[in-house]
Amino acid sequence: MHPAKVLRAEVRQLTDLPNIGKACAADLCLLGITDPEQLLGRNPYEMYNTLNQLTGITHDPCMLDVFISITRFMAGDEARPWWHYTGERKHTLTTLAQSQD
Repeated sequence: MHPAKVLRAEVRQLTDLPNIGKACAADLCLLGITDPEQLLGRNPYEMYNTLNQLTGITHDPCMLDVFISITRFMAGDEARPWWHYTGERKHTLTTLAQSQD
């Protein structure tokens, strides 16, 4: 759902979450997430890595931005477009890569 249309009090199913449509909801179901409440305390980076492993493909990194957006939303942040988190994702992944060198 478009973040501007999300009403926290009306979030009942995955497609009620910001940035989640049918395809992303199906990806979440692959991860065993069928209810928005199951996102509480989840690590979006781990979710992304698990999705890649389960499907055998490397998904577009923007999917990670989506996972960040929904885990943050469920933790209490406002609904934001997924691209709001792109800079954060890039910084985090660069920092992790540098720490492994």
